Amino acid sequence: MITHIEGKLTEKNPTDVVIDCNGVGYLLNISLHTYSQIPDEEKLKLYTHFQVREDAQTLYGFASRIEREIFRLLISVSGIGASTARTMLSSLSPMEVKEAIAREDVAKIQSIKGIGLKTAQRVIVDLRDKVLKLYEVEESAPLTGNTNKEEALSALEVLGYSKKQSERVIDRFVLDNPDASVELIIKEALKNL
Repeated sequence: MITHIEGKLTEKNPTDVVIDCNGVGYLLNISLHTYSQIPDEEKLKLYTHFQVREDAQTLYGFASRIEREIFRLLISVSGIGASTARTMLSSLSPMEVKEAIAREDVAKIQSIKGIGLKTAQRVIVDLRDKVLKLYEVEESAPLTGNTNKEEALSALEVLGYSKKQSERVIDRFVLDNPDASVELIIKEALKNL
C-alpha cells in the first residue's frame, strides 16, 4: 500500500526514524544497516513495508529496494517475524544475508542473536532457490566442503603451524578465492602466518 515515504527527517534513532510529510509525522522502524545509510540531510526518502496486524499497523523503512526485498523474503519464512528479520538486517548487511543463504552458510545465519540451528536451516531451505533466481547469485559450493582448504590445512599442520591459526588465515583467503589450488592456498597462508 505505501511503497516509499519522502519528506523531512525530524527524528533519527538507531531503531526508528520520523519523517514529516506535509505536516504528518510517520514513524518507521529501521535496521542498523539503514540507520548507517541515512545521510545527515533534512530531506529523506525510505522504501517501506507496511505491516497490518490485529493489534498494530507498523511501517518499516529501508535505505534500498534490495534491503526491503530481503526483509520480505525473510518474513515469508515460518518462524521469522518482522522483528527477527530486522535483527538479521541489523547484524548483517543485505548482501551478507543474501550470500549466506546462497552459499548455505548456516553458521553465519546462526551467528545472529535469536537465530537457532533449525531456524537458520529453514531460512536456507526456504529461500535459497528464490535468492539464486532473483539476484542471480553465483551458485557456489558450501564453504564447509572445500577439499583444497582441508588439504592445505593438514599440510600446514605437518609443517608445525597450529590448526586454529592456520584455519583462520586460510578461511580469509578461501572466502575471496574459493577455487584456489592447494599450492596457492599454502603459499598465501605462509605469507600471513
